[in-house]
Amino acid sequence: MPRTPSSARGATILGWGTNLPEKILTNHDLEKMVETSHDWIVERSGIHERHVGGSTIPMAIAAGRMAIERSGIDPSSIDALILATTTPDKQWGNSAAVQDALGLRCGVFELNSACSGFVYGLVAAHGMIAVGLNNVLVIGADTLSRITDWTDRNTAVLFGDGAGAVVVSSCDGPGELVAWDIDADGSAGSILWAEVGGTIQMEGKEVFRRAVRVMVDSAEKTMAQAGVTGSDVSLVIPHQANVRIIQAACDRLGIPIERTSIVLDRTGNTSAASIPLALADALDKNRIAEGDLVLLVGFGGGMTAASALLRWGPIS
Repeated sequence: MPRTPSSARGATILGWGTNLPEKILTNHDLEKMVETSHDWIVERSGIHERHVGGSTIPMAIAAGRMAIERSGIDPSSIDALILATTTPDKQWGNSAAVQDALGLRCGVFELNSACSGFVYGLVAAHGMIAVGLNNVLVIGADTLSRITDWTDRNTAVLFGDGAGAVVVSSCDGPGELVAWDIDADGSAGSILWAEVGGTIQMEGKEVFRRAVRVMVDSAEKTMAQAGVTGSDVSLVIPHQANVRIIQAACDRLGIPIERTSIVLDRTGNTSAASIPLALADALDKNRIAEGDLVLLVGFGGGMTAASALLRWGPIS
């Protein structure tokens, strides 16, 4: 995929927001539900607890409202809303419901690229701004607890609910998006899937192997387009699926895991919400400074992959 053309109208992230359900399900709680243990879960995934019991539309509304408030812009100036989710509350109208609750009057659409969805949406927002829009609200929200088989020890320990959002706004100059990549391999769809009305099915070992490969491939393509290497990247915001996947990908990219933002120990895998949750955590902890190169990279069922390299602008 291309480096962002210098002639393109630039955009920057002005505000961010998150939402997690109040109910926390710990590994010790799961010990009472399936044959597992806290130590087994932590060793294989890095997860200690996850938030469950959420609903996609309310979580998206809460995260979106926080992002708009933090951005300081008038909600009436939002030109488009992108909702990335693989677990909609309704067959259609989810993004429109979020729009209405936030008092927006703009175009909306839903995007389903599983766990890669937020980065897909972020790239799409930059494209929409490049051709004329001024402000786009991008939300990643998923309620994976609804499609998790809580009797399956291999998947029940991994997933949770959550939402994260950003406001992307036009700016003078080239903007933050330096380069990006989106990709998919439909031949791998059978290793991680869920039928309509069914639960998540996963071939764990094959997902691990392919996930590392597609994350590294996407990140390398993006960095190559930008003319940088792993040593130039200040912080990686990876999809929060499994700490061992993150570690393996970072090793291959030559980036110390200390230069990643990880929240999965507290959230589990929240699909399209995972990258914005980890991004917001890094921003709230002042781990990103003006001028830093920030690499967002993830993979998802399908199998999809996406990455985006941002040269961070002023922190609002």
